[in-house]
Amino acid sequence: MDLKTSINNLRQKVRTFFSTFPWKNLFTFLFFLLLSFIFWLMLYSQRHIEGTYRIPLKYTNIPEDIVFDEPLPEYIEIRVADNGYQIFKYDLSKKDSIEINIIEFKENNIDAIQGNQLIQLIRTQLAPTTQLLSYSPAIISLGASKLESKKLPVVFDGEITTSGGNLVIDSITLIPKTVTAYASKKQLAQLNQAITEYTVFENLKATSQFKVKIKKIEGIKFVPQEIDILIHIKEYTEKNFEIPITCSNLPKNLDVKFFPSHINVTFSVTLEEYNTITPEDFEIDLDYNELKSNQEGKIEVNLTKSPPSILNPRLSPSIVEFLFEKQE
Repeated sequence: MDLKTSINNLRQKVRTFFSTFPWKNLFTFLFFLLLSFIFWLMLYSQRHIEGTYRIPLKYTNIPEDIVFDEPLPEYIEIRVADNGYQIFKYDLSKKDSIEINIIEFKENNIDAIQGNQLIQLIRTQLAPTTQLLSYSPAIISLGASKLESKKLPVVFDGEITTSGGNLVIDSITLIPKTVTAYASKKQLAQLNQAITEYTVFENLKATSQFKVKIKKIEGIKFVPQEIDILIHIKEYTEKNFEIPITCSNLPKNLDVKFFPSHINVTFSVTLEEYNTITPEDFEIDLDYNELKSNQEGKIEVNLTKSPPSILNPRLSPSIVEFLFEKQE
């Protein structure tokens, strides 16, 4: 039997199945099933049902210079009773937060929310017909202690890498450069700086700004808790010059020979300044007073003059030999 014949046979069987299927019985069954569901829903909506729910708590306008004596609860758990329809709505709906304005309670010298005050807050999230059976916690303590404050410089902790010929120029900029720490007088006395969380920025290609968080310390509140870090990046390229070695404070009757007499200086420079840097901007000058006390006839060389805008200058060779000659 070929494939075409098999497909035709399958089609014929499917057609026969649907033509002989008792559709009338199926529709009758579905109708009574839907009717039963409607009757059940009507009975359910009229019944008195109980339900348990969690309502999130949102605290606003917290003064920066206080710390609560006890952790504030994140939610309040309630048990309610109402008709089935309302309970069904509670089951499906997302619970809005109960907002607690801390500064408002503090101004009224209230250190705990309880009793009718707490019930009124809960009822803002309930329908008028709903009966509140129980709730937990029964008390929200707002007791707090006054904190001392101290301004601290921020120090970045992390790594910064760039891609290709890009390099970080100058130093990074922290915005703001200082934060305020709130804690006990004893704790603040031991703090000299605020450190960011260890953060890695990789393969940066252009000047970028990111947010970094201040590293948390138990019992200390930092304001703000995160800052911006501005990383200045420019595209660099390499350039090199042959720079002659000179010698200062050399007596008139002496001459000095260096081997080699020129040093190759390789450095990184921005594309904007590439053509403005010249060999005259560099100098390698050795002091005779250091040479005369050198018994080995070898000395390490360093740049004594260079443009402030260049980066990573490398000297090759970094050590030269020298020889004094008397002049006639």
